[in-house]
Amino acid sequence: MLLVLRDQARGDAGAVLAALPQCAREPACAQTTRDRVARLRRSGRIQILNYEPSVRITLTRRIGTGRVAWRAAQGLPVVQCVRVRRDGPLSGGTVALLSLSDPIRADGSCA
Repeated sequence: MLLVLRDQARGDAGAVLAALPQCAREPACAQTTRDRVARLRRSGRIQILNYEPSVRITLTRRIGTGRVAWRAAQGLPVVQCVRVRRDGPLSGGTVALLSLSDPIRADGSCA
């Protein structure tokens, strides 16, 4: 997660899309991601302030939406929803990022 947020803050849409291959294959999602990355360009060290995962424990595959708050340097926080696919130990034990949302309000929900 931290790496894709760093790529996003650097303005590197190609790297963000490489981390979101499912989105990269869909032209509308890819274009939206490029536009978002351009708007969210920030300088400075990236810090994750809070992460609320979509799923904490699963034995098989689950897809859900988490919430991440981050900032660059001492800038204002950016809050985004993160669509994630988690595979538990019975289905491979991996995590894949599927998409990042536009920023939401600081008190906004990803439900």
